[in-house]
Amino acid sequence: MVADICRQGAGEHARVEGLIGEGADPHLYNPSHDDVVALQNADVVFYNGLMLEGKMTDMLLRIARRGRPIYAVTETILEQGDYVMTDAEHLYDPHVWMDVGGWMRAVDVVADALAQYDPTHAASYRANAEAYRQKLEQLDAYARQVIGSIPEDKRVLVTAHDAFNYLGRAYGLEVRGIQGLSTESEAGVQDIEHLVGYLVDNDIPAVFVETSVADKNVRALVEGARARGHEVKIGGELYSDAMGPAGSYEGTYIGMIDHNVTTIARALGGDAPAGGMSGRLSRPHGE
Repeated sequence: MVADICRQGAGEHARVEGLIGEGADPHLYNPSHDDVVALQNADVVFYNGLMLEGKMTDMLLRIARRGRPIYAVTETILEQGDYVMTDAEHLYDPHVWMDVGGWMRAVDVVADALAQYDPTHAASYRANAEAYRQKLEQLDAYARQVIGSIPEDKRVLVTAHDAFNYLGRAYGLEVRGIQGLSTESEAGVQDIEHLVGYLVDNDIPAVFVETSVADKNVRALVEGARARGHEVKIGGELYSDAMGPAGSYEGTYIGMIDHNVTTIARALGGDAPAGGMSGRLSRPHGE
């Protein structure tokens, strides 16, 4: 997601290389030797921050101490009041990109950093950011529309781990994750049983798996609900900590969010076009 907004901001003036790709889990990602070399040779380094890249933190700090320009795109967001969410243990929730309005602030961080590093093209970086923000405003409005079409008593999003709290807050969904903010946390039998009871008691029609997280816990919810006489379907596969395949529409930030909100709305009884915001989803939903 960070690499994508860097490409949008830099345009033709930089070659952007993303280290953590399709289907990878940044919470658990261990940098390879090639990753270390790429970071050492980069002119500027961007990363999410808020402890998302837990196993890479020490390496990023070492590179920063050597004088390499390095930016956490969530840094200024953290400074802006109480926007950043935390869990019960007061750990930061790093999944800011799930709220399109919040992620627009990260676009500004990238544009300002590029302009500082390469002032010759500063006007271009800021113009690119403004053009991209306009697209994100359209995406934000679409997300608000389709999530808002879900019947109020069905606006509950149940997923494998707590990656969707910003999306829930922004667009009016109650979010329940089996695991915590990091996929390193383990879900216990009691956690699953509690969620099964919630699904049954509230007649929730669907739960969701994630592309970068094993689906066994979500399938345990489905089986548990069925054993208690309530049919819950897998409403679809959501992109949480990674985007879709490189080169695809879902492999862009806009495509990722379009896919997610379209999938959620259609599975929970809302009104969303099968092809998404602009008809570009590669796997239309409900066809």
